[in-house]
Amino acid sequence: MRRNRAPKREIHPDVRHNSIKVQSFINRVMKDGKKSLATRVVYQALDIMQERAGQDGLELFDKAIENASPVMEVKPRRIGGATYQVPMEVPPPRRFALATRWILAAARGRSGKSFPELLADELLDAANNTGSAVRRREESHRMAKANRAFSHFQV
Repeated sequence: MRRNRAPKREIHPDVRHNSIKVQSFINRVMKDGKKSLATRVVYQALDIMQERAGQDGLELFDKAIENASPVMEVKPRRIGGATYQVPMEVPPPRRFALATRWILAAARGRSGKSFPELLADELLDAANNTGSAVRRREESHRMAKANRAFSHFQV
């Protein structure tokens, strides 16, 4: 275990939209350090979303992240030999991280098109409150609701 907590790294906003969220999303899309490829993929996906929906791509992106972000999640807590799933509120940085992770996993799980199209489809689904990432959020909320009885345990 670490002695001190690692400092949060500063993320500079992206070039086109001047948004820290988009830049953070680009960093999550990136594989093997290929940032220019990840940037191109995300910008293409935002352009495809804008074409299909007729709205601003950045607004749709923000709406998709918001719709896929969980408010509650369960964390295991061991008490007297039994492990309880204790519902907890999710802090904002973790909300964004989970939503991003779920959207990318759902987009990578799809097949048949180029990745920018798959990512645009998944982001549009999330913006419309459908799709795999939103289903994961609903599942997280259901688990938290089912385990409300254990909410008095501290984690």
